[in-house]
Amino acid sequence: MNERKYNSILYFIIITMLLTVAIQGYWNYNTYQENKQRYINDVQIALDNAIEIYYADLAEANQMTIIKSDTLEFNSKSFAINSDSIFSELKEGYKDAIDYDIAGFTQFIDSSHGFNFNGANKELTQVKMFRGKSASDSIKLLKGIKAIFISIHNDTLDLKSLNSILTKELERKKLSIDFALKHYENDSVVNAYNKAKITPDFLKTTAKTKFLKHNETLELHYANATKIILQKGILEILLSFLLILAIISCLFYLLKIIKNQKQLAEVKNDLISNITHEFKTPIATISVALESIKNFKVIDNKEKTKAYVDMSNDQLTKLNVMVEKLLETATLDSDSLQLNKELVDIDDLLHTIVEKHQLQTKEKTIHFTPSAQQLMAKVDIFHFENALNNVLDNAIKYGGNNITISIEQNSFAFTIYISDDGNSLTKANKEKIFEKFYRVPKGNTHDVKGFGIGLYYTKKIIEKHNGAIYLDLENKQTTFKISLPNE
Repeated sequence: MNERKYNSILYFIIITMLLTVAIQGYWNYNTYQENKQRYINDVQIALDNAIEIYYADLAEANQMTIIKSDTLEFNSKSFAINSDSIFSELKEGYKDAIDYDIAGFTQFIDSSHGFNFNGANKELTQVKMFRGKSASDSIKLLKGIKAIFISIHNDTLDLKSLNSILTKELERKKLSIDFALKHYENDSVVNAYNKAKITPDFLKTTAKTKFLKHNETLELHYANATKIILQKGILEILLSFLLILAIISCLFYLLKIIKNQKQLAEVKNDLISNITHEFKTPIATISVALESIKNFKVIDNKEKTKAYVDMSNDQLTKLNVMVEKLLETATLDSDSLQLNKELVDIDDLLHTIVEKHQLQTKEKTIHFTPSAQQLMAKVDIFHFENALNNVLDNAIKYGGNNITISIEQNSFAFTIYISDDGNSLTKANKEKIFEKFYRVPKGNTHDVKGFGIGLYYTKKIIEKHNGAIYLDLENKQTTFKISLPNE
């Protein structure tokens, strides 16, 4: 995959993620607004219902029922005359106020008894009054009873009683919120309830009822309950969040796969190039040697023949080592590689490795500081030595001119430090240096050949010994730290 195609896919994935987040965010915002409006509507309905219930209960409580009884006889003529005069005065007083004649009147002696005067036939009738809706309903069931039902309208507004009804209506809507009431007359507050609870973020609404006078207003101030609104839409928000998370995760995973494929393609091309260069020299050398033996009759010359045969053997050995490295790398990730651990003196092992590499390189100095006391550990000497060789070989090929090796030991583990004063590695290389087939980019320069499997092999071998290897680039030093447990 070329860089242009990879960048196009990367931009497409980023745009897709941003659009997904934006759409889901817009959808969640609309859901929140709808739930908020539903919340406001529920509060409005609860307020209007509470007022209707309040006035209905008030009307029922003030309802009176008047029953006419047997005809009464006046005990004295003066009372009859007095009643008649009262009736005449009543008619005279209301003749300009009403457009019909008064046929009679009813007068109560106390809270439950009185009499009714019929002006047409001068008949006086006893009346009895019952208060309340229950009494009215009971009297309706009795036959032969002449009753008058009167409901006296009371336009007073008791906010304390209204508060109790409103609380029940809000609970019926599954709303448990703080609220306050304000009663206005001509834009002036005449009564209030829970006024101290009002805060700047409170919402407010006005009662939409016909029970109040035209100059009266009842305001409800209530909490802007974001928590309640979010709870009503929590399922939609949660599903949206999970959907966003799933889509973004899939896109990131897809991007990771594409990136890995791109890196794998680059590594593959680099590996093929390295293998080609590494294998080409020994194969060419062997071919030249065999051709010389065949065509130039050097077989009669034993010395030349031996030289060509030794040269071919050396190159075949080199080829065999390369093939073995590739095969070993293929088995590192599986459980087929078994370690044969034995007790080894780590100081002696490192001393041997240092001497061998010091003989092979004259340009660089290797300084080894052994541990303070004898260090014995159980390791697979073949693979562990190869792992140490790889790290030291890496320092010689790519590091500075001064290489130091030291050991630290404690009660449960020991650490081998292999440092050089080179600066060829950067923090960008630090995380990838132990990856399979990874080589530090040097453009088109191939002054040092290799497959990029040495440090990967080392890391796997150390991990199979239950240890760990780290790269430290502090203090202008490149330091590999190899830690293994004491066994």
